[in-house]
Amino acid sequence: MTIEVLGISVLWLFLFGYVIVASIDFGAGFFNASTIITKQHHVVNAVIQRYLSPVWEITNVFLVFFFVGMIGFFPKTAYYFGTVLLIPISISIILLALRGSYYAFGTYGTKGHKGYTLMYGVTGALIPASLSTALIISEGGFVKKATNGTLSLDYAALFTSPFAWSIVVLSLTSVLFISASFLAYYSHVAEDNGALKLFRKYTWIWSFPTLITALGIIIEMKWHNPAHFEGMLNLWWLFLLSAICFFISLWLLKKHSYGWSFIFVVLQFALAFYGYGTSRYPYLLYPYLTIHDSFTNQTMAIALVVVFVLGLLLLIPALYLVFKLFIMNKPYIKKGN
Repeated sequence: MTIEVLGISVLWLFLFGYVIVASIDFGAGFFNASTIITKQHHVVNAVIQRYLSPVWEITNVFLVFFFVGMIGFFPKTAYYFGTVLLIPISISIILLALRGSYYAFGTYGTKGHKGYTLMYGVTGALIPASLSTALIISEGGFVKKATNGTLSLDYAALFTSPFAWSIVVLSLTSVLFISASFLAYYSHVAEDNGALKLFRKYTWIWSFPTLITALGIIIEMKWHNPAHFEGMLNLWWLFLLSAICFFISLWLLKKHSYGWSFIFVVLQFALAFYGYGTSRYPYLLYPYLTIHDSFTNQTMAIALVVVFVLGLLLLIPALYLVFKLFIMNKPYIKKGN
């Protein structure tokens, strides 16, 4: 394994961690807000608040590690992505700031304020959509490079692309599917049967839209980026295993084995996520930027790998303690019931 592949593998691990943890967070916010409209807020509010209180500050740690590492390992990405993603990422930052204000004002200020809760739910749906813009643009076809090297984003092509919208839809459905699956398990641990019944229903509702939109992206990829599509075909077995994990998770959900069901949901996304990442090798921004022509010097790369490994050694025990003392601590999570 080359140092470039090691570097991108470490970053991909942090990005996957963010996808799972943030999906639970974003989905919880969406469900918390949507149940106000459906008059079922009293059913899920206790479980959601018990989960969000100890973890909301942890979620963005994975994202910070990823962005810092991306600039450190691949300095040219600061110019390429920083130029074309200035507006989309600025929108994401604003939405993240609004989301953070919910915790400050909704949790420590006026409790139960519907306005804060609805804002929290709306941002939970919009943030994944805005962040997915980076993934969409990296597939190529939306960035124009002038003869003087100046980059620009073709917004007309972006907003009219079926491929782009299919990724946006997948980001929303997968967030809600992951979150519902975990919250069903969490409700089971909390012995909150009302919330369990509702989140179990939500898991079924968002499961097949997730599978259908994922298949839609693969079909769209054939025309949008044939080179990447060929790479995905070469790794067909990873995506097949992902589909198998998907159906096993639903079977386990039907058997009321909620913990194992969520584990297979994570395995499903892990296999698809790493299959997708491996199949697009070596491009960071197709066809302008690869991991080889944008990599930092050897000394900096080794230092970054060491720092990131040490960061993982600190982060993993910290996450374990949070799960042990709060998230899966029955006296704590049953406190609000």
